[in-house]
Amino acid sequence: MTFDIQHQYSFLNGLQGKISFNAILADITWFQVGGAAQLMFRPQNSDDLQKFLRQKPDEVPLTVIGVGSNLLVRDGGVDGVVVRLGREFNKITKLSATHMYVGGAVLDSNISRMALEYGIGGLEFLSGIPGTVGGGVYMNAGCYGREFSDIVESVDIIGPGGQIKTLPTKEIGFSYRHSNIPRNSVVIGAILKGIVSDSVHIQSAIQDIQQKRLLTQPIRTKTGGSTFANPDPQLSNGKKAWQLIDEAGCRGLRRGDAIVSPMHCNFLINEGNAKAADLEDLGEEVRERVLRQSGINLRWEIQRIGKRLI
Repeated sequence: MTFDIQHQYSFLNGLQGKISFNAILADITWFQVGGAAQLMFRPQNSDDLQKFLRQKPDEVPLTVIGVGSNLLVRDGGVDGVVVRLGREFNKITKLSATHMYVGGAVLDSNISRMALEYGIGGLEFLSGIPGTVGGGVYMNAGCYGREFSDIVESVDIIGPGGQIKTLPTKEIGFSYRHSNIPRNSVVIGAILKGIVSDSVHIQSAIQDIQQKRLLTQPIRTKTGGSTFANPDPQLSNGKKAWQLIDEAGCRGLRRGDAIVSPMHCNFLINEGNAKAADLEDLGEEVRERVLRQSGINLRWEIQRIGKRLI
């Protein structure tokens, strides 16, 4: 269903942020594919976002995106309103020798850099996650044996009625690549906890992670990060998603300009002019082949939003 936002937009009155109709999303996603958002709203600050959420009719869909690093926007675009947090949500504040407050739009890699400056250790793994705090918390992103649930002390969200609520870790319900944060809420910030450390150790750990990524992942291509979550090790005999994909003969598998990365076969790549449908259909073919080969049903880690074109 497509909503006639342009002719029924009284709920946008009085907002201070930037409002864009038919906003092209391919330009801001790492895959560089997909259709437009009916409307994109970039709130000026928390008050502006609260007002928007209070005024938005329940029947108008809401989608929140960050930097588009773990996102596949389908070719038919996204109905309703896409919210993208701006500079007022892109701040980092040191709270103590071990804690910092980070806005929902802060890049994960910037957290590790500021932690280096502050002498806070334990956050180095964030330099290997290509996304923002909001998305990272929402999906409990992680790499190299660490994830957001290890470092989050509390999360601030704004709910559909515009209320700000602080969720302690025990209420977030973190599990592997998942949280119980309500899907119609917006993560605006979080308190992260680390440990007291020294700059030499932190810098060395960051450099090690960045070198590993450069050597093992196609990070300089039009990709979206890890495509599928690793399965339950008890079901897969400890095998990671990439191993199951490789054993199913999918390394280098192609649909048009969409290809399974030969370097790391849990990454899909847009080699040129792939459509979102090419990438999604390729991913589904990978899932089918893995299921036939191993009996494991891989779960998408890439977030897919919007409508497919018929």
